Amino acid sequence: MDTFIEYVLQFGNLNKQQIDLIKNKATEVELHKDEYYWEAGKTVKQIGFLTNGVIRVFYYNNKGEEITRYFIDENHLILSGNTVDEVYTPSEYLSATTDCKLVVFSKQDWKDLSDTIIGWSSIIQKIITKHHTEKITRRSELVSQEGTERYLDFIKKFPTLVNRVPLSYIASYLGITQSSLSRIRKNIR
Repeated sequence: MDTFIEYVLQFGNLNKQQIDLIKNKATEVELHKDEYYWEAGKTVKQIGFLTNGVIRVFYYNNKGEEITRYFIDENHLILSGNTVDEVYTPSEYLSATTDCKLVVFSKQDWKDLSDTIIGWSSIIQKIITKHHTEKITRRSELVSQEGTERYLDFIKKFPTLVNRVPLSYIASYLGITQSSLSRIRKNIR
């Protein structure tokens, strides 16, 4: 819980009473490796903040293959939809790649925080903007790079993930086969 509070305080000020309210509304949960945080086609009813672990966002293509869109690592909000009031039914899966710890809020509790804490919406918007910019930066270069460049870029941008995420997931994220990734890794050693 303290990790979440410390993170939020980087984007705005909160007094002790507001922090206590946030702590009272939140629940700390553990997600074991391979468990879903959410599943495609099932309405999302919570908002989370990953304090420990890695979650993979993926979908199935028309051939039934899993395609990794991106990874969520520590200190990232996991929001659903554009607004807290929106009923959000994702087309993707979020699955724990490692054992994870999250701070979770029901959508109603999240809305209550927004309605009660002056400046909460501004703080959250700053966090969302930061995460969105990171996600775009991480993905945009993949389009124009060849396999080796993609992998080297991945190592640079996700230094903590290389040894925590299975190669098959990394290959899928990079848009290359696992055998190609194995060759690339062998050639750069």
